[in-house]
Amino acid sequence: MADASPQRAYRAPCPGCGAPVEFKSAQSTHAVCGYCQSTVVRQGEVLQRLGKMAELFDDHSLLQLGASGVLEGQNFTLVGRLQYQYREGSWTEWIAMLDDGTSASLSEDNGAYVFARPAPLKRSAPTPAQFRVGATTAISGVSYTVSSNETVSLRSAQGELPRLPPLGREFAMVELRAQDAAKVLSIDYSPSLIGDPLPALTLGRAVTLDELKMTGLKAESAKSEKGRQFDCPHCGAPVAVQLSQTKSLTCASCNSLIDLRQGVGGELYHAEQNEPVRPLIALGSTGQLNGITWQVVGFQHRMGHEPGDSDELFGWEEYLLYNARRGFSFLVDATDGWSLVKPLTGAPNVSASGGTANYQGTPYNLLYSYDAETTYAAGEFYWQVQRGQKTYNCDYAAGKKLLSMEKTPSEVTWSGGSKLDSELIVKGFKLEAQRALLKRKDAAPLSSASSLSLRTVVIGIALLVLLIVLLSRCSRCDPMQEYCDNTSRTSGGSYGGFSSGGGHK
Repeated sequence: MADASPQRAYRAPCPGCGAPVEFKSAQSTHAVCGYCQSTVVRQGEVLQRLGKMAELFDDHSLLQLGASGVLEGQNFTLVGRLQYQYREGSWTEWIAMLDDGTSASLSEDNGAYVFARPAPLKRSAPTPAQFRVGATTAISGVSYTVSSNETVSLRSAQGELPRLPPLGREFAMVELRAQDAAKVLSIDYSPSLIGDPLPALTLGRAVTLDELKMTGLKAESAKSEKGRQFDCPHCGAPVAVQLSQTKSLTCASCNSLIDLRQGVGGELYHAEQNEPVRPLIALGSTGQLNGITWQVVGFQHRMGHEPGDSDELFGWEEYLLYNARRGFSFLVDATDGWSLVKPLTGAPNVSASGGTANYQGTPYNLLYSYDAETTYAAGEFYWQVQRGQKTYNCDYAAGKKLLSMEKTPSEVTWSGGSKLDSELIVKGFKLEAQRALLKRKDAAPLSSASSLSLRTVVIGIALLVLLIVLLSRCSRCDPMQEYCDNTSRTSGGSYGGFSSGGGHK
């Protein structure tokens, strides 16, 4: 439990309803009254009412105001909450007050958490348009990859806050990621209600709730789970939402894809899906992989083709797995075998040619680059899945280890993992009766294919060299050049198979 702050707390009646509004942090300038939802700003010893805050949407988070933890030997308490929305969905950032009086933020990132502190800006930042997704740049001597550039807006807020963007007004938020300690640098271009300097920077890293030693977490509520039910907007059949992070799901009766970005209480959009694809591992199944119990919560069928060549198509399936403590992973079924990958918080260093990527000291070689499209989806997803959704993918390998990059115009997502023997799938999910259907190539390192003739190996190496020469570069920027914005991407390549979807938060 976090110790009481050494600061003097400030309390005053709400200008809207007279209820007490407390500021525990000297850095907090705004607060939202917990009784009447009035937004108030502190000006000296006086509170001024600015308007009324929109109601919070239920994100079913285990976190809540007053929850506390420890990071790097320093206690903190959650005192505020900001709920943002963007085109793919929404996310929450919690404001943490540390026992030294400073503020930080705790946000959820693809089933993981990122703890971030304000960072100084040593030189004027470029406009958001100058940060091109996939580009490399250097900030304060550290090389980063631009992972997302989104237009977002504040949807609601709660508690006390160090700064508060105008409600509903759109602004840019840029996120950059570094391989070093999985750093995440966010640049917030939101206009402040009291004219703070823009933009605001935060620098964070990936954490777990266990690492933070969190106490005071919210217990799961059966009432909340029951409230996450509604009728399918297409066929009227009952639909139940199982996961708190769900942004889209399918109706079990008519297979329609349903958009939940506005919440169950918001307007629901749907898209019909014909010709359903049958997953080999049933939705809702649980199994053990690498000593962790996973539940299958989503399924995608995807098609790929080389850029500029839409005639030669190849397909694969992705199973979205969920564990309450480990977040999300992807079990990928492709013609060249099974693999298990997880979204990465950091970003690998990609060579100037795009032919290699280095992550945590391991070099990976480019295998395939291709355009991908989602053709069918079922279950629940933590990002907004749409039929026809397209990405550009690069797949890398180092023996059994795998890296995958997926890129859209506004975001680049990296995933990492390894190949799996099909027998592990059979035993892990108790699918002995389907052993023959699940059988794929053994998950052996590429270099161990001893059955290949010398002539085949020589030809393969020659073709690989030619391919790399012909590749358009995934990243041509000098990683130590400030605000480099070159984003030419790789073309050519061949079959995919261990990519994954994702979202910004």
